[in-house]
Amino acid sequence: MSFILVYSFYENVDLAVDVAAFQFSNWRELFTDDYYHYAIWKTLRMSIIVTALAAVLGYIPAYFIAMTRFRHKWLLLLLLILPFWVSFIIRTLSWIHILGNQGAINGVLQWLGIVEEPVAMMFTELTVIIGFLHVFLPYMILNIYVSLEGIDRNLEPAARTLGCTPWQAFREVTLPLSIPGLGAGCLLVFVLTAGSYVTPLILGGPDDFLFGNLIYDAIISELNWPMGATLSFALLLLLGLVVVAYSRMMGLNQLYKAFS
Repeated sequence: MSFILVYSFYENVDLAVDVAAFQFSNWRELFTDDYYHYAIWKTLRMSIIVTALAAVLGYIPAYFIAMTRFRHKWLLLLLLILPFWVSFIIRTLSWIHILGNQGAINGVLQWLGIVEEPVAMMFTELTVIIGFLHVFLPYMILNIYVSLEGIDRNLEPAARTLGCTPWQAFREVTLPLSIPGLGAGCLLVFVLTAGSYVTPLILGGPDDFLFGNLIYDAIISELNWPMGATLSFALLLLLGLVVVAYSRMMGLNQLYKAFS
């Protein structure tokens, strides 16, 4: 990272031709160009949306796995981590065969006679969100499950004997005690979404780029490595601030529990 920071002060004079210099033109462009500001805002907005949806969608299966009396709970956990055995690029590409013009959904709709022409569902912001949820939802479920698994099973029945309804017992007892796992899951999903570029590249349209896509374009397409280094270090600082804020409020112990 120190080398990347130093390289951000280099000057790009031609395609893949950089000159060692201590100048601030790359950083000045980052702070003054509204295009980069828009990319940062869009990345934060997309990360917040994906994180919020993952928290809602992930809590239900995590709660079910933690509270079920199914004897072979290990099988449910195996199904949870099974997607990690497949490359996330392949998992992302699979949505083309589901949502594409020749995909499964359009095939069923046309077979049932509901539509005559394929419905355009690919290369939108919604498709990118679906791809992110598909890839990162297991991280959320795993962290919430670890937190729920550590809660004493007698607390909810005790609350109900004191007059709480099942919903009140969950809201007043289980949910507050599971906040550390929920927070750890939100941190992971937020950081991974903000730093991703493959999912928008495959499932998104021209306007569905994130900050990671700008880094990819600067390094791979434009061969402007100093600017790519500048953008990379800027993203590191932004996400580092998020991690520091989380560490101050929640601590990082829950992340260690989830992956230990």
